[in-house]
Amino acid sequence: MDILENTALSLGKKIRQKEISVREAVKASLDQIDRQEPKIHAFLDVDEKKVYARVKEVEEGIKAGRYRGPLAGVPIAVKDNICTKGQKTTCASKILGNFVPPYNASAVEKLNEAGMIVIGKTNMDEFAMGSTTETSAFGITHNPWNTNHVPGGSSGGSCAAVAAGEAFAALGSDTGGSIRQPSAYCGVTGIKPTYGTVSRYGLIAYASSLDQIGPVARDTADCAALLDVLMGYDPKDSTSMERKPEQFLDSLRGDLHGVRIGVPKEYLDLAENLDPDVKKAMVDTIHLLSRNGAIVEFFQLGMVDYVIPAYYIIASAEASSNLARFDGVKYGYRTPEADGLHDMYKKTRAEGFGEEVKRRILLGSFVLSSGYYDAYYLKALRAKALIKKSFDEAFYKYDMILAPASPTTAPEIGKSLQDPLKMYLSDIYTTAVNLAGLPGISVPVAMDSKGLPVGLQLVGNCFSEKKLLNAAYGLEKLRGSFPMAFQAKTEKKHGKEGA
Repeated sequence: MDILENTALSLGKKIRQKEISVREAVKASLDQIDRQEPKIHAFLDVDEKKVYARVKEVEEGIKAGRYRGPLAGVPIAVKDNICTKGQKTTCASKILGNFVPPYNASAVEKLNEAGMIVIGKTNMDEFAMGSTTETSAFGITHNPWNTNHVPGGSSGGSCAAVAAGEAFAALGSDTGGSIRQPSAYCGVTGIKPTYGTVSRYGLIAYASSLDQIGPVARDTADCAALLDVLMGYDPKDSTSMERKPEQFLDSLRGDLHGVRIGVPKEYLDLAENLDPDVKKAMVDTIHLLSRNGAIVEFFQLGMVDYVIPAYYIIASAEASSNLARFDGVKYGYRTPEADGLHDMYKKTRAEGFGEEVKRRILLGSFVLSSGYYDAYYLKALRAKALIKKSFDEAFYKYDMILAPASPTTAPEIGKSLQDPLKMYLSDIYTTAVNLAGLPGISVPVAMDSKGLPVGLQLVGNCFSEKKLLNAAYGLEKLRGSFPMAFQAKTEKKHGKEGA
């Protein structure tokens, strides 16, 4: 069995049993990066010298018994808005093109404590603002299933890296679906935890009340193991929740009998452009769950029409405040030509930020301005509270909600950016989860007529990750194995049937 065929957990087990060395595992990832990057461009920075120095440290730590967890020695990629000490963290923006953090994000520290090896920083939409990974200042990322299509966003680089076999797992961030949607497009599994479950310390903020770090991996068990590593209270993050360790991995059973799943009627009707293949995958999954003991019912969720306006008003308002710190004074890009301080501010930001970031800063500044604050921003906050109330009422009756992760499968490169409003509307199924602070997991369930993955999401009440992971694990068992893009292409190359 080739090293790359392993999941993160099976690789970790083979490393513990000395069937595979840490160096061999890392070399397999780096070799795959060399092969895939010319056509995928999932990574922005890979420092092999630093990686192999870490390999030596981890090998010694495993030998000394310091690293005993199930993921020790496993290579992992990290989204480029999560700070890594001594390694560039750019948010895929010109304005942070040479920024090297002097510290690690808390999530990265937890990876290090678990004995994992960060092999590189992945591409993303600039400052996580986008749904396709096309707004990066350093080039677009391609979907490994079909390089003419986008991988989704904003964590497109992380999801593409896992799907292409370049990394066994990755960290992403989810502000309005930025883990779940690209996971669906790339045929991988990604979970957005309950807000506050994973520390945001060291995550460069887009919208502070919505951002959440989460894992991307090949299957649910890998995500559960990573969430075990990542979760925990952090005094450095004022929004961090004090939660007892849940032991997500050890609790996986996959029993769906009696699980109550609600399906919002609006989710099958509200999107005019709901792809027939996505709708079919949704209906087929409902039947599959029902035949295997789950109780699936349709219901009215409510407030769905207000989700996109509320999300983009709140997210843009917070972005306009958070991104005010990037002005060319203390760090990052500074315009080489300026006449005075104010001119330097304006030119630095005009030259350093991309079009989508400027668009959202302008929108956020507008809704926070005098005369419009009450008319837009306060109304959006009231809508957010009502959206949370709608979910609360749903979870009195249901254990979780089943929904598409996106109205379509991965669109072709270039099509989404032609109409920014249409791109915003593609987030219709994901943004409500962030507004309500809920956990959600995206699981690949089928392939569409073009050979692209279809992913669905399960959404739970706050702190119900254990239920979600169990249900997703059960769905995986019913669905059967789902290959990564590089595995499917290898099978086709050797004349075998693909996914």
